[in-house]
Amino acid sequence: MRYLHTMLRVRNLDAALDFYCNKLGLEESRRVDSEKGRFTLVFLAAPEDKTLVAGSTAAGRPAPLVELTYNWDTEDYGEARYFGHLAYEVDDIYATCERLMKAGVTINRPPRDGQMAFVRSPDKQSIELLQKGAALPPKEPWTSMPNTGNW
Repeated sequence: MRYLHTMLRVRNLDAALDFYCNKLGLEESRRVDSEKGRFTLVFLAAPEDKTLVAGSTAAGRPAPLVELTYNWDTEDYGEARYFGHLAYEVDDIYATCERLMKAGVTINRPPRDGQMAFVRSPDKQSIELLQKGAALPPKEPWTSMPNTGNW
């Protein structure tokens, strides 16, 4: 398992970038604008982590990063929903989810696509699990497993 990023929701992208980049000193690593999803994702890296990000990008997913998520439409998230999730890359998403289920962890968002799943910590923090490399072929019981609760 490899740490990837922490996602934080922001209300004002310009103000957030001013804080994280101009004041805190993080640097923008990449940006994704989604017209269809009506959101912008901005990934930030600490200056001393730039070589780690570059090396991990060459091997797959970039890390370690902070992901700022700006939803274009207004929504009141409340205090607790501004923290989004921690993300980890795993060698086999199905085996990881099976191991977690056997340990009593609820799979809130099953890996139906062979690529992504969500679980929650005992304190309700969301954890995103992402398949290393290409998505695995869909298979049961995951493809027909419903979502459970929130993530």
